[in-house]
Amino acid sequence: MDTIRQQFVADLAAADGNAKAVEDLRVKYFGRKGTITQLAKNTDFSKFSSEERKSFGIRLNELKTFAEEAIRSAQESAKAASAAKPKAKIDLTLPGADHRLGSMHPISLVQIELEEIFQGMGFRVLTGYEIETEFNNFTGLNIPEDHPAREMQDTYWLKNGMLLRTHTSPNQVRAMRKFGAPVRAIFPGRCFRNEATDACHETTFYQCEGLMVDRNISVANLIAVMRELLCEVFRREVTVRLRPGFFPFVEPGFELDVQCLICGGKGCPTCKQSGWLELMPCGLIHPRVLEMSGIDSKEFSGFAFGVGLTRLAMMKYGIPDIRLLLGGDIRFFEQFAATV
Repeated sequence: MDTIRQQFVADLAAADGNAKAVEDLRVKYFGRKGTITQLAKNTDFSKFSSEERKSFGIRLNELKTFAEEAIRSAQESAKAASAAKPKAKIDLTLPGADHRLGSMHPISLVQIELEEIFQGMGFRVLTGYEIETEFNNFTGLNIPEDHPAREMQDTYWLKNGMLLRTHTSPNQVRAMRKFGAPVRAIFPGRCFRNEATDACHETTFYQCEGLMVDRNISVANLIAVMRELLCEVFRREVTVRLRPGFFPFVEPGFELDVQCLICGGKGCPTCKQSGWLELMPCGLIHPRVLEMSGIDSKEFSGFAFGVGLTRLAMMKYGIPDIRLLLGGDIRFFEQFAATV
């Protein structure tokens, strides 16, 4: 017991008033497997005489009392020292924590709205790949290697022969090959072209293309869907015009233009002073595209369209410069809704 007492005194000095160290010391000597606990529990008193048992009991009680009082005193000292430590000062002049909600990107708002509109008309929403094969991006859309339409799209090519998609039209090929006919789907996503950047052109932009393939599909079906779309998106009357346009994957092809909502048709940098913005190329799917996708063009027909999500967002929210959408200026994005 003298050895235990000496060791306890040394351990208590080493704890040096630290609350955790004092607690560890208490467990070491009085825990279930503590030194003093085991001493009292495992001692064989049957080998002691009556006087020896009495003497042992007195010395053990003295050791326990000494150790318990020493630990209790050390715990109180540690508690007092902790309470005496200076509290961290609070600077009441500092601004409070900002808990404002974030904002949705205007292109995301428009995309979500379009998805809901088309889903209400029975279209499925599909995503594709931003890195595409040459066949899906060009050849499968009736744009062979020597076709002049490729010159209209300055493409980012990769070393392995693949490319960053220049439009979301490759998803038309994927959808028709996967689902066959009938099928109706839209494909929102990001596209890339090596463009000269100005108020209405960027190297990275967003589109939402779609198609509907079934029996007896005509231009009348195309116009009906486009009219419903524009009515829902702008929630007001807009002036549009339909003019002939060439796209290798549709025949006949059209350009649907919307009167510039920034200037009201008077002319501004956004519409290049023309008063109109090309919004939606569309047309009936070329029979060759249907055949290359495994669909009988004599039994089925369809229409395809492409909506520029970036330009649609500009028109809907009155954004005069496309570069604001990718500029990363928080002040610009705070103007838009946090939830939908």
